Amino acid sequence: MKYDKNMKVFLAVRHIDKSFHPDKNVSVPALSDVSFLVEKGEFMVISGPSGSGKTTLLNIIGGLDSPDSGEVVLDGQQLTGLTERRMSRVRRDHIGFVFQAYNLLPVLTARENIEYVMRLQGTERKKCEEKSREIAEKLGIDTLLYKLPHQLSGGQQQRVAVARAVAAGPKLVLADEPTANLDSKTAAALIDMMQQLNREEGVTIIFSSHDPMVIEKARRSVVLKDGKLVADSAV
Repeated sequence: MKYDKNMKVFLAVRHIDKSFHPDKNVSVPALSDVSFLVEKGEFMVISGPSGSGKTTLLNIIGGLDSPDSGEVVLDGQQLTGLTERRMSRVRRDHIGFVFQAYNLLPVLTARENIEYVMRLQGTERKKCEEKSREIAEKLGIDTLLYKLPHQLSGGQQQRVAVARAVAAGPKLVLADEPTANLDSKTAAALIDMMQQLNREEGVTIIFSSHDPMVIEKARRSVVLKDGKLVADSAV
């Protein structure tokens, strides 16, 4: 990759291989020798058709899954090979996740969902409330803070999920097909809001998508096909 040798690498993904084994006689390759470097503050998309390995790659970057070989280094810290306990702390303190299915806790209000990770970190209640309201205002959901997830539309739930991902001040936000269940107008608005948070909060955001409209909004695109990296607009 054509990076300045003096550039500080924020995220390094090096030679990642991953296969799945539905039974002992079958091995299904998911990723093959995937490598790229990420600067702090990037807003980038991992794109490619369904089955290309996007979700698997995000899960490996975020420590939700382990590669068969290769390594992931986040801000100088080696993530590959950490114990589950240590990896859980890294996820809690440094990585925010936005899932396709939102993954909001159904018994908690929108505000409580947004504050959930901050509470796990031990942040005092007043600071949690101030930060959740600040992020909710930026995302246009400040009037929905006391509603439960089932009282919200899909787009509103996804905004709550984005707010939860960034409220605790992570170094990195990973979003897996964040617009997959949204109409085109709501999807575009959500990505615009994520861009705004990227600029204003300085958080590095990597999202996956196969939607051309969404991909256009990224400042960099890494393309997967059949588990291999076939293009990178930073190169």
